[in-house]
Amino acid sequence: MWDVLVIGGGPAGAAAALRAKQLRPDASVLLLDRDDFPRDKACGDGIAAHGRDELELLGLPELLADYRPTQRLSVISPGGVRVSATVARPNHVVPRMVFDARLVEAARARGVEVRRHRVRSLVAEAGRVRVDDALTAAVVVAADGANSVVRRLLGARATPERHTAIAVRGYADLPDTEDAQLIAMQRAGWPAYAWAFPIGDGTANVGFGMLLPTLHATGRPGREVLHGRLRELLPDLPARELRAHHLPLSPGRPKPGVGRVLLAGDAASLINPLTGEGIYYALLSGRLAGQAAVLAPDDPLGAYRRELRAALGRHLRTTDVLARAAQSPGFIDAAIATAARRPEVFDLLVEVGLGAGTVPASLAGAVVGRWAGRSVSALVGRRSR
Repeated sequence: MWDVLVIGGGPAGAAAALRAKQLRPDASVLLLDRDDFPRDKACGDGIAAHGRDELELLGLPELLADYRPTQRLSVISPGGVRVSATVARPNHVVPRMVFDARLVEAARARGVEVRRHRVRSLVAEAGRVRVDDALTAAVVVAADGANSVVRRLLGARATPERHTAIAVRGYADLPDTEDAQLIAMQRAGWPAYAWAFPIGDGTANVGFGMLLPTLHATGRPGREVLHGRLRELLPDLPARELRAHHLPLSPGRPKPGVGRVLLAGDAASLINPLTGEGIYYALLSGRLAGQAAVLAPDDPLGAYRRELRAALGRHLRTTDVLARAAQSPGFIDAAIATAARRPEVFDLLVEVGLGAGTVPASLAGAVVGRWAGRSVSALVGRRSR
């Protein structure tokens, strides 16, 4: 019987396997994935500073050393307000084809057994979990993505459509001197935005995302809408290798698992509802799941839930509230306008959107005040006409 069986070899699954072996080198850990590595994964490829912190905690501080950090971030609000600044801590852009394969290889080097296997059944038994009638483990970590098979087998509800986004990702040529990440928001069909993240090798990851209900409301084919909006917002960056993917956004209180099965990363709907960022959440939740599996084998779910709440509880409640406020593009215009004038606000918005930041009441009040002021001015202007 395996001590830990991890399903899914992306960042969450690899982090779980790595952490389990890091804390208990004698633990038997099996990592399953339906694909061989390297394999492509539709994603923005952005790895923020918090993600690098997680790699250090996993004992992999040099995993991204050969990729150039991106120092600047430019954001254009739905109303055209623009802010561009140097980030407090640089980000990286590493194709998932490379990043995921490196994590899996690091896990294998640490003693994790890696197999190609597609999971079809899962049965909870006394003190263990049986997978496909062939594998048995004391704890299972399910990190099998947005369309998690394990989540469905557990009978857990899928992420509601209103909390699900869809995005299309591709690659475009970009001078290797360009080191600023761009997020260009669009008022039409809001919330929606395009991105261009330079990798540093003469290419950039480019894409466009929007909420799934908004896409359905257009009544047009998804490919037509997504590809068309991407061309509109980034006309100088014609994309190739376009692939679409779903993003189950965090509703504020993600379900961490059932019994001896722990859900991590996208399988737990751990994606930032403001930005769509998921790699940091994946690495963090995977690390905590692997930790709970080997340090609290009698009650892994309880330990995992407590650690996840301590690490992300306030942050997820913050992003949930802000995501509701952000349904109004005017709120985002006000937030970006405030960030353009106050560098500390820019840094805080980056922390909330890419890390585990929260928003002080004073700042929330300043943004709401600016938003209300703009709304009143617009209303007065309409009446005067």
